[in-house]
Amino acid sequence: QVQLVESGGGSVQPGGSLRLSCAASGFTFSTYAMRWYRQSPGKERELVASSRSGGRTNYADSVQDRFSISRDNAKNTVYLQMNSLKPDDTAVYYCNVIYGGMYYWGKGTLVTVSS
Repeated sequence: QVQLVESGGGSVQPGGSLRLSCAASGFTFSTYAMRWYRQSPGKERELVASSRSGGRTNYADSVQDRFSISRDNAKNTVYLQMNSLKPDDTAVYYCNVIYGGMYYWGKGTLVTVSS
């Protein structure tokens, strides 16, 4: 079955960097778009970045030029490099794939940006 396991979250000061990872299994990773979402307390889950199987990437305006999504198809892993972090980036970050018409999510990894 589809499994997504995020890692790499933590606490960082404003201006710092973190790299999130999402290890995927249960489907042919290289042929599916992968996405990172985030959710802050009291807010809806929002799409942060996506990586299509052909390599095209897209970003939310709020993270453009600060975050970078990449994937290693040999390792079935998608990454989110986050630079110049701001307090507003504080959230639980989730990995996502749409497989067989269903949304699959990992358990998430918490990112806290605070001085």
